[in-house]
Amino acid sequence: MANANVMTFTTENWEAEVVNSKVPVLVDFWAAWCGPCRALGPTIDKIADQFVGKAKVGKLNTDESQEIAIRYGISSIPAILVFKGGADPVDRSVGVRQEIEYVKMLNKQLGL
Repeated sequence: MANANVMTFTTENWEAEVVNSKVPVLVDFWAAWCGPCRALGPTIDKIADQFVGKAKVGKLNTDESQEIAIRYGISSIPAILVFKGGADPVDRSVGVRQEIEYVKMLNKQLGL
């Protein structure tokens, strides 16, 4: 089930992996009990494979890292936030969307 290209973001690695990242970062805020979140999983896997070396793609479990979810006002999941070299998201989407929508979000940050 685990995809080696999908990172796991936590409170402990948030600053280093997301805020201080040199490349755009797509974060899937999810929880194990959330059906739509699980349905989105394969799409996140595909995007992670597509952007290897260009962007980071990962998931943050909102139950395990509640303080991060609270910091970004995550009240509905799945929520996708895109970061680019800072603590403030540059793009966000709530709910399950088609893969192309997430690809566009990352491509925009890559200038493509």
